[in-house]
Amino acid sequence: MHVDHLTFAAGPAGLAAEVERLGDLLGAKFRDGGFHPRFGTRNNILPLADDRYLEVVEVLEHPAAEKAPFGQAVRARSEMGGGWLGWVVSVPDLAPYEARLGREAVRGSRHFPDGRLLEWEQIGVKGLMSDPQLPYFIKWTSDESVLPRALGGQLQLAELEIAGNEERVEDWIGAEVDGSFDGVYIRFTSPNGQPGIDAVTFNTPAGRVRI
Repeated sequence: MHVDHLTFAAGPAGLAAEVERLGDLLGAKFRDGGFHPRFGTRNNILPLADDRYLEVVEVLEHPAAEKAPFGQAVRARSEMGGGWLGWVVSVPDLAPYEARLGREAVRGSRHFPDGRLLEWEQIGVKGLMSDPQLPYFIKWTSDESVLPRALGGQLQLAELEIAGNEERVEDWIGAEVDGSFDGVYIRFTSPNGQPGIDAVTFNTPAGRVRI
């Protein structure tokens, strides 16, 4: 079980402006991640250390965006002004989560600008939509060479500040968080407020940056 990536929804200014703003804050340059045909979204990604990455995602005027939970989730967060959408945990087997949630995982894919295809399976986006403190789960099915983590990165994900309830998150994940989870410090705040990611702290060559 691995904290795989974080998702940030672009605000009213759009994907390019959001990527430029976050890149300036972090002192790093994002890459064009391509188009998600099943979800009606596109992203830019920033590889991080420890086999993780950060994605900034934007919903498109595409039929899939109206049907796919992920497209719906991105649109809803963007219409609220953009910001942290959620966090994603990769696992070697989605079967236990399919059994617990009573539904099958859905296939996901995106095409890189150079035409390569990245594929995976995911489940739990509906949980994220109803309770944004919860991560969703992903299983990569593509060759290691095309996975985002193959790009490597210098910036390190240091801390997640989550408005919510630790017991609720642990029950959803099926594992203890206990302050640190897969090398990421997780701090729960505002248990009675609006759930979701409040802030994320990164270790960068210029020091710690909290967004």
